[in-house]
Amino acid sequence: MAIIRSPFLSRTDVVISISPQFFCGLAGYFVSRLKRAPWILEIRDLWPESIVTVGAMKPSRATRFLEWLEGFAYRKADRIVSVTDSFVERIAAKCGDPAKIVVIKNGVDLEFFQPGVDGGVLARKIGVDGRFVAAYVGTHGMAHGLDVVLRAAERLRHRKDIVFVMVGDGAEQERLLARKTQLGLDNVLMLGQLPKDQMPQVWALTDVSLVLLRNQPLFESVLPSKVFEAMGMAKPIVLGVRGESQRLVEASGAGLCIEPENAEQLADTVASLADDRNRGREMGASGRRYVAQNFDRRALAGEYEILFASLKA
Repeated sequence: MAIIRSPFLSRTDVVISISPQFFCGLAGYFVSRLKRAPWILEIRDLWPESIVTVGAMKPSRATRFLEWLEGFAYRKADRIVSVTDSFVERIAAKCGDPAKIVVIKNGVDLEFFQPGVDGGVLARKIGVDGRFVAAYVGTHGMAHGLDVVLRAAERLRHRKDIVFVMVGDGAEQERLLARKTQLGLDNVLMLGQLPKDQMPQVWALTDVSLVLLRNQPLFESVLPSKVFEAMGMAKPIVLGVRGESQRLVEASGAGLCIEPENAEQLADTVASLADDRNRGREMGASGRRYVAQNFDRRALAGEYEILFASLKA
């Protein structure tokens, strides 16, 4: 639909498209040809590698064709924006010109996500007021391994002061909800998808943010955007992701890192922070300082502006 609509748009200086989803990114090539404008392709995830990793597709002729399309897109793009350092090597191997790759990482809107928001009304509404809230906020997908949250909650049944809150939607949500019901986990609340304007209130009632992915080598190259949101809200992080994300959390002092998909470590770490809330507050403050210095979205927008100007010139 983007391709069909593009001829009716006014003059275009630069076309930018984002992957995933894969074909949304690829659409940018056709629009750029129709508009006779340079094309920036932003890569937020490595497709089709990631869909094979999570088991959504098995290696086949179809995935080999998608890999060919991936290489085609990399070669045709005038610039490729990678949101992590770790993606660069993989992209460079297929694009033919590593010099056209630019790293502009995810950041956070520090005016929208900032400490001091009152989450009390929402906390009372959902029945978690006064309890220690460990929150997972984001996609409930095949890549995230969220069964670990339910297993950790099962280990902490006896801790009536701790509750797990899950906010978001995705391919795994219905199965996870059925599993939660089967296990009788009254210390897990699954709120589904909430409007974006409620997110600051969700973060405000959160005592620790859970950032989780499956234990797969591919995910060592990612930087989940919820890391930056939690840091912007001065919330400590329990990170179940290795690689670049772990290095960022450790460098910032914003949280604690555990082995991916390890329910025992997740439960123990959440319990330790519930027992020492001052430690969590210190981590949150450290994360806020770090993200303000390094990942302010206004500064990252300036980097994009420089990139646009270089292509227009």
